[in-house]
Amino acid sequence: MKLAPRTLAPPPIRPRAETRIASIDVLRGLVMVLMALDHVRDYFTVARCSPMDLSCTTPALFFTRWITHFCAPVFMLLAGVSAGITGRRMTLAALRRFLVTRGLWLVVLEVTVVQLVWTFNVRYESGLVLQVIWALGVSMIMLAAVVGWPRPAIGLAGLAIVCGHDLLDGIAPARFGAWAPLWNVLHVQGPTPFGLVLYPLVPWIGVMMLGYWLADLYARPAAERRRDLLTIGGAAVYGFVGLRLANLYGDPTPWSSQTMPALTVLSFLNVAKYPPSLCYLLVTLGPALIVLALLENARGRIAGALETLGRVPLFFYVLHLAVAHLAAGLVALAMGFGPTPLGTIFLHFPKGWGFGLPGVYVAWIAVLAITYPACRWFAGIKRRRTDWWLAYL
Repeated sequence: MKLAPRTLAPPPIRPRAETRIASIDVLRGLVMVLMALDHVRDYFTVARCSPMDLSCTTPALFFTRWITHFCAPVFMLLAGVSAGITGRRMTLAALRRFLVTRGLWLVVLEVTVVQLVWTFNVRYESGLVLQVIWALGVSMIMLAAVVGWPRPAIGLAGLAIVCGHDLLDGIAPARFGAWAPLWNVLHVQGPTPFGLVLYPLVPWIGVMMLGYWLADLYARPAAERRRDLLTIGGAAVYGFVGLRLANLYGDPTPWSSQTMPALTVLSFLNVAKYPPSLCYLLVTLGPALIVLALLENARGRIAGALETLGRVPLFFYVLHLAVAHLAAGLVALAMGFGPTPLGTIFLHFPKGWGFGLPGVYVAWIAVLAITYPACRWFAGIKRRRTDWWLAYL
């Protein structure tokens, strides 16, 4: 008897372009523009002082770096929101399959394509470098494990992780002996036998879970949604101010009075990103939710351009890194610094290379101008077509 051939499970459903929410894409595009500023600064700056080191930074350099703190938390939160919105149009099994497969795909991209454009070589001198794309991917996989829970339970779990993970700050990886690298992966930035963990996972998983819970707001009337976003965002900002003033919990480094009032303000705002402290998440996600509410009725050319970038975040991420690195390498070559910058990450650029902040901002605008037409082209493809693989790019 001839058996009927097995049919493969259908690919994940990709939401059609008209189901996208413009304000989410505009906010995502805005933080991507800020992200590009941070990465262009990495490749073009002459400053060798850390922008967050109050002993040698300037307010302009500090805020050029600080404003980009919004990028990773907003990426993570909006990824959770998008998963929550998309999940309403998919079966639970299909949503889980999509989150797992896309998460694995992002992890693979992080250690291959993304690492390549950062360094322009395949030598892996520092081993695997695990950054934001890896954290996004693993957080999606972890979200897949809990999407069957009631949404309020997912939100409460995410809130508990975000608010409580600072209690773990005093636990050093060395306490776990041979298992120390696992603690680096989960909570402490640092080197491991397989490479460098820049984005420990635990807090980011909580942020994505919160985003998944917040997606329920987009099933409510617009006026109610805006009110709730403003309320939650405002509460987060007030929470940051209260925790930071108390100096008791929420960040591993207390703020302190400095020799100048401006430096005292910088100390107050200088919160930990690796891993993101509670204060860091409050001061970034709070204003982001307020902006998200205000963008509900955003119109015009600037909003349209940001929306275009927000439709193709992964494409833009890889492309702008490649363009920034290539541009810095070619300029360095033309200025007599040799070919080394074309085959290494910015940390190993020659001594004396770089420009002041005005030059960095010019380079940032140039990188955006070069990458935007390609992003607009690809966004058009994603808008016109519904091929399942486009959901992975």
